[in-house]
Amino acid sequence: MRRVVVLGPQRHVITVTEELKLLGLSGRIATITAGWQERESEDDELSAALGNRAVNLRLHARTDAVFAQDRQLFSAHRRRQDNLRQLQDIYRMRLDHLMASATVLMSRAGPAELLEPERIDTIEQLRALDAHHLRRIRDVHEAFEIQELPGERRALAQHRAEVQGILEECDAVAIAGGHVSTLIGRMRLLDVAAGMTHKPILAWSAGAMVLTDRVVAFHDRPPEGAGNPEILDVGLGLAPGIVALPHATTRLKLDDVPRMALFSRRFSPSDCICLDAGNCGRLAGRHWDFTPGTLRLDASGFPVPASAEAA
Repeated sequence: MRRVVVLGPQRHVITVTEELKLLGLSGRIATITAGWQERESEDDELSAALGNRAVNLRLHARTDAVFAQDRQLFSAHRRRQDNLRQLQDIYRMRLDHLMASATVLMSRAGPAELLEPERIDTIEQLRALDAHHLRRIRDVHEAFEIQELPGERRALAQHRAEVQGILEECDAVAIAGGHVSTLIGRMRLLDVAAGMTHKPILAWSAGAMVLTDRVVAFHDRPPEGAGNPEILDVGLGLAPGIVALPHATTRLKLDDVPRMALFSRRFSPSDCICLDAGNCGRLAGRHWDFTPGTLRLDASGFPVPASAEAA
């Protein structure tokens, strides 16, 4: 039975220690801190929180070592990233126009029998664009696998085998946050998910985001001004049925009811789960259970207690 735990940020409120106890795990824990990029190895506090049983997979450093040995793979990977960035720019341009009209419709006052069909139609257009963009991203990833055969390249195959060997010897996997695109990119290249399928997983912040079916980037309060929530990448699919929203209280305008209603309805049937400090969701098999105080966005735009079974 798959066991996955998604947590709120661990910087100020450390809850991963207690979750390990609840899981009854006493062996070594494989850790993934690739989202910290060059600071990947600065994991003393994380190791202490895990009872000094952590084994860092060093995915960021491993990928750098692979690219240093295989410049052809490095060039192909860079082309893929350039293609993904261009796709994201095109998607963002199309998304801006749809979101502008959807935002107006969600806030507009008037007869429900007139407005609601228009809202539904606009939200369906957003969903269609999101689905199209997700397919395009998947196509780029699949083309890279077919054309470059990364698993057959000696340097990468060696590191993949070493990572799988470590995972086999560990009781669980802990995935920290950081830069979400870097994190999922390094995890994908080193095929980490293949060794995590039957392991208990604990993840927080960007770590929780990459486990979902689709990575949704969001921030209503960035320095450059509020942006639109957007599909960023295909997720690993190990935490299905939810959209993970780390730091929801500070990054989302939770008091903007029409905006939150649009967010929730756009990504339905997935549940939009707020993961602030101290929050926790536990997946056992196919069913989610959330701790008291963990919220989700309902269709009306209000944060409500997360349901006992959200997937």
